Amino acid sequence: MPPRKSKSAASFVERHNLWTAAQEKAAGEIERAIKRDKLEVVRFSFADQHGVLRGKTLLASEVASALRNGVTMTTTLLAKDTAHKSVFPVFTAGGGFGMEEMQGGADFVMVADPATFRVLPWANNTGWVLCDIVFANGRLVPFSTRAICRNALTTLSHAGFDFVAGLEVEFHLFRLENARLAPADATWPPEAPEVSLLTQGYQYLTESRFDMIDPAIEILRRGLMALGLPLRSVEIEIGPSQVEFTFRPQIGLDAADTMILFRSAVKQIARRNGYLASFMCRPALANMVSSGWHLHQSLIETKSKRNAFVDPDGLSTLGRYYLGGLLNHARAAAAFTTPTINGYKRYRSYSLAPDRAIWGRDNRGVMMRVMGQPGDPATHLENRVGEPAANPYLYIASQIHAGLDGIAQRSEPGPSADTPYEMAAALLPKSLGEAVTALRADDAFRSGFGGAFVDYYAHIKDAEFARYTKDSHESDEGNVTAWEQKEYLDLF
Repeated sequence: MPPRKSKSAASFVERHNLWTAAQEKAAGEIERAIKRDKLEVVRFSFADQHGVLRGKTLLASEVASALRNGVTMTTTLLAKDTAHKSVFPVFTAGGGFGMEEMQGGADFVMVADPATFRVLPWANNTGWVLCDIVFANGRLVPFSTRAICRNALTTLSHAGFDFVAGLEVEFHLFRLENARLAPADATWPPEAPEVSLLTQGYQYLTESRFDMIDPAIEILRRGLMALGLPLRSVEIEIGPSQVEFTFRPQIGLDAADTMILFRSAVKQIARRNGYLASFMCRPALANMVSSGWHLHQSLIETKSKRNAFVDPDGLSTLGRYYLGGLLNHARAAAAFTTPTINGYKRYRSYSLAPDRAIWGRDNRGVMMRVMGQPGDPATHLENRVGEPAANPYLYIASQIHAGLDGIAQRSEPGPSADTPYEMAAALLPKSLGEAVTALRADDAFRSGFGGAFVDYYAHIKDAEFARYTKDSHESDEGNVTAWEQKEYLDLF
């Protein structure tokens, strides 16, 4: 029997018990893959509060140690808004968070989840791994959105269910004409790139429009398939240069991880090939059509593996209560489903992006769509209000907490809106500021996410909205401004 390691000799992961046995095994497989595939570097990345990947790239020789001891990053990354500007006084006592670990821009540690390792098909001899984040003392960072989602899934598991999600994501794919790399363009945030269209749009699902954009789609499709992502379909959308990718249903955290890697991969592959992919909801360009992210969801009974929403007469009682919770908390959840100022330009009456919390059966004019005929084993709900820039960990967590509260409160969703808007329904927020106000006041979300996280996230979004109010000198009234274009076009 080999001698035990002393506590001082144990790795960071061992000292703080941060991996399961399966993750430890996967770490060994990463080391073998590096040698087998002759990888030269590995990117260690984490998803920040906005769902944007940040990280460091390590030489292959350093990866074995970094897997077990982590990679340090500055805590100021957790203090930033969508312009990458710190909005907390990080050099004051507690760093503006009331936490010693966040004070003075101290370090936190990225700890790889070895199960997420991929070889990037578009980058030479490059591996990639998604990380969780902890403080140097081993305590989990309370602002980790991946951990927030995992906690929501754990709460759901204790109630006897697993979460199943299918992703249906629209985005714009442009030809990059001018990357705006002149020094004068390097403002903070930088000037938005100049782009042109790949199609003129307005021929929804026509094969001719698809074929026009297929050379670019092919590059993306092959990259995503090489990553092992569960891609299901690629489609031409109604707007100019607008496409939609859908994915097969996944359980738990996998769906959120897929969305994170999908967005990052699409943007990187596109840029390397002279295109710009943008998950900004509605770019400030002539004739644009808004993009959405429809989240298909259901609950599976953990023991029986049965879809808990199925019922011979339609949606089950538990499914109705879950739906009622999503509607009751829709205003507060908007801060997570629609986290940018730009996303609220999409909500319109009598449209495919409704402006109120209402539901219907297979009805594209409502917020929540009940999918599946009575008794259909694939019965599920589709939330149609999300924007493609949403942080998937927070989007999914918001659905779980809202749905669980609906089940606990036995919240009936009310009658189906077979003809939208003929009945009274709560209006969704008309701005990010209004959504954040609703979030702060939502007791179920303060309990589920934790009051400290809600206040943290609301503070960041308040800062974003305040900059917009101060710096955007254009008339708004539903129009997309140049401020939004600089802020979001290339970020998301």
